[in-house]
Amino acid sequence: MRPCVIDAHNHPDWYGMNADSFVREMDTNGISKCWLLSWEAPADEVDPSQFNVLSERPYRMGSGPIDFSRCLAFKDKYPDRFILGYAPDPRLPECIDNLEAAMALYGIRIFGEVKIRTVYDSPDCVSVFRFCGSRGLPVILHIENPGPTGTKYPRRDYWYGGGIEALERLLEKCPETIFIGHAQGFWAGISLEGAKDGESYPTGKVIEGGKVPFLMRKYTNLYCDLSANSGLNAMRRDPGFAREFLMEFQDRCLFARDKFGNELLKFILDLNLPENAVEKILGGNAIRLLNG
Repeated sequence: MRPCVIDAHNHPDWYGMNADSFVREMDTNGISKCWLLSWEAPADEVDPSQFNVLSERPYRMGSGPIDFSRCLAFKDKYPDRFILGYAPDPRLPECIDNLEAAMALYGIRIFGEVKIRTVYDSPDCVSVFRFCGSRGLPVILHIENPGPTGTKYPRRDYWYGGGIEALERLLEKCPETIFIGHAQGFWAGISLEGAKDGESYPTGKVIEGGKVPFLMRKYTNLYCDLSANSGLNAMRRDPGFAREFLMEFQDRCLFARDKFGNELLKFILDLNLPENAVEKILGGNAIRLLNG
């Protein structure tokens, strides 16, 4: 019998999915609940290619490209299937006030997804993240190294978070906050060599000594979600290492997708991990984080 499966990272109106088709797809893949996340960032900090996977017109309803109102619309229609995440831009002076109001009004459980063009250990971010720690909100961080767009405008490149070095400084500054690492700039660090300039998805066998395992061992407040092409690529490039990684950090790895389909689920199940480890990764850790 398959354990409870929770998708700990996804978005409304993502890849053409409205609320009805989203829930049907969850049912098809045996997913009981989903952490549904907003994404707030200024328009010039969003790679225009991202707009191709959004059903709703970005910024039409307020702060985008994935406005929190869309998360609410999905939650209103299927209240038992979605758990709300919301991350107003930490650089805005009203961030904590807006977050606190949303917690009181809508029961926000996650601060996410944070995907902005600033270093995550900046004073503004640290202030917000410490507030999240004081209120028991895990923080989902999208970390992405610069990548060329081939054009000058609106940006020559896009980067988010300041790299894994900023994450390490942040972990030191906010020991009471749970951070969940995600995206290319995070998962490249599973191997010692990291990623070359402009490389999003490194390939080849994992070399021991990567920054991600190092940080996971040093900081117990660091978790990781396995979502998107970045997480799946990090696992697939070396299944033997992936099994060792998931076994060692089985209490702090979260099944998540940031897209749709069952590729990651199938990969995890095919690793033949012990049943209790699978239960934790697929849903137990997500439940514990929000109920802890």
